Amino acid sequence: MKYDTSLSPLLDLSDLPDFTQVDATNATTAIDHVLEKSRELIDQVLSAGTPRTFAAVVEPLEIMSHKFSRVWSPVSHVNSVMNSDELRVAHNACLEKLTAFWSEVGQNQKLYQAYKEIRSNDTLTADQERLLDLALIDFELSGVGLEEPHSKRFTDIQLKLSALHAKFDEHVLDCSNAWSYHTESLVELDGLPESALTRAAAEAANRDLTGWYFSLDFPAYLAVLSHATNRDLRETFYRAWSTRASDAGTHDKKFDNTPVIEEILALRQTLAEILGFSNYAEFSLAKKMATSGEQVVTFIRDLAKRSKGAAIKEFEALKKFAASDLDPWDTSFHAERLREERFEISDEALRPYFPLEKALNGMFKITGEIFGITIRPVEVTNAWHDDVRLFEVIGSDGKRAGRFYTDLFARAKKRGGAWMDECIGHNRIEETDSSAVAYLVCNFMPPSGERPALLTHGEIVTLFHEFGHTLHLLLSKVAYPGIAGINGVPWDAIELPSQFLENFAWQPDTLGLISGHYETGEPMPHELFEKLLGTRTFHAGLQSVRQLEFALFDMRLHREQPALHYEQVLSEVRDEVSVVPVSSDNRFANAFSHIFAGGYAAGYYGYKWAEVLSADAFSAFEDTGILDQPTGERFRSCILEKGGSVDAMDAFKRFRGREPTVDALIRHNGLDLAS
Repeated sequence: MKYDTSLSPLLDLSDLPDFTQVDATNATTAIDHVLEKSRELIDQVLSAGTPRTFAAVVEPLEIMSHKFSRVWSPVSHVNSVMNSDELRVAHNACLEKLTAFWSEVGQNQKLYQAYKEIRSNDTLTADQERLLDLALIDFELSGVGLEEPHSKRFTDIQLKLSALHAKFDEHVLDCSNAWSYHTESLVELDGLPESALTRAAAEAANRDLTGWYFSLDFPAYLAVLSHATNRDLRETFYRAWSTRASDAGTHDKKFDNTPVIEEILALRQTLAEILGFSNYAEFSLAKKMATSGEQVVTFIRDLAKRSKGAAIKEFEALKKFAASDLDPWDTSFHAERLREERFEISDEALRPYFPLEKALNGMFKITGEIFGITIRPVEVTNAWHDDVRLFEVIGSDGKRAGRFYTDLFARAKKRGGAWMDECIGHNRIEETDSSAVAYLVCNFMPPSGERPALLTHGEIVTLFHEFGHTLHLLLSKVAYPGIAGINGVPWDAIELPSQFLENFAWQPDTLGLISGHYETGEPMPHELFEKLLGTRTFHAGLQSVRQLEFALFDMRLHREQPALHYEQVLSEVRDEVSVVPVSSDNRFANAFSHIFAGGYAAGYYGYKWAEVLSADAFSAFEDTGILDQPTGERFRSCILEKGGSVDAMDAFKRFRGREPTVDALIRHNGLDLAS
């Protein structure tokens, strides 16, 4: 299947996308052409003269899907990192067409029967069987067995949900971009780190203002909540952040996500019921490692019991340290002061030792040693922003395993958070040397003047996390796009490589590789080094119950809808799990993009589920040596190279020799098993 590249530059798949050509017109033209060619191909493989074999039916459609993703990926990506009104309109219009198309494919009875016939009759490899098994589940979850009027209702719901997910994200982004804080009083900003002040001064100057200008992005929010001595300032930022896209606070109510959430939940429940599930959680779990909502809730509550005792002790100690009860905007501030006192260390004292370039090069060296790869920068052209860089990964065979873009700094019109996504997936059906390309995106504080980008250690951990996802995509050796890299991996196992790699940011044998003073290159003093290591379990109980609160809220919400309103569910979950209070106007759910705009609906528990897997996997390195290459090669071959081509539990057992246990996670977090 070939595309007419004269119609749009986005149809040229000869190499990397030209991101400078991503605009509304090119995107619309390209997607319309891809849809036309894809429908033609489906008709062709289903024609009477086409044999029902894997090579004649499945492989062409795998290639179609791969090329489809290649065209859509740069459009979706630029919409996330360089958002504009014109592109947003085109993106959403294209998204509606794509959703309709994939719904049409998923409900294609002839295609479903062809796949079933091939699965039962053809002589297949293990990878081919796995691909077909997952595809057949996808057909069934797409409503292939539905008859009218249910099939149309199902498609309509999918279209509406796709639009609502995009609307939810847009409301969060627009609400954040619309808010700002400007002051000409340095006294008002007492306690803020120099890096935050420098950035805020530059932002003010860019707007022809004097003083300091803050946007509502995470680096600015965290700096204020953790360091500002001015409680009123902390409260202002807290309320702005915690009421984003809601009916509370001072934000424009046009960004309120409350009706969006209510409609999303109602439609998800209806969609699940149409397919015969009791609730959306059952629907979501049909392709995950966990087998039931009850199993997940039991898992969450078990970890919560193990964590909450420690969390309560930690919070009581924090209140004692602060010599007062704590309002929500006080917790981070006093926690940072307690950490400074207890360990004589602070994030800002550490920043000079974590220049971004040192961290990147050290991370590349660590992963190079354990996985037998080489990572080096290459020239980048036609990128979406000047901050963008490009790297390539060379395997032990000397061949390129893949490439990845980095876009690491916060800016306006860029979605918050950190993520990895697929730019180009693997396709070894047509080309045996085909390699994937990834996006690695973060929102770190950018360089200021002559000072380079300096990271907190928490941001170092984030960088390692996203690079774990990146390697999971790039190092795959599976031939078929549908089960290569991160494709076909259960959502509750997808975080295994990312959370696994985080551990290497905490080891005595590796910290020296990722740190060094940005001015002198001097290594971190030994005592500072030891203090940093000691902070790993600081407030581990509080951090654990926070994640478990999100996970239990998500799972209960999608199991009990529509019996309870989402705010009531959240309130009950907080009563059960949470330790740190929130303000009465806190509207956390209204900006919870993971479950209302991302892929984590009834799946947020996957972070903790995969954290059990990742801690247990890393303990193998603790047994053999942190940088032990044979162990790294086994992890690469059993986990990273396999993608979705094998069952996730089977893959883990092949690496570890047994099923996972929670012991390593509890030990790494310093939590008492009896707490």
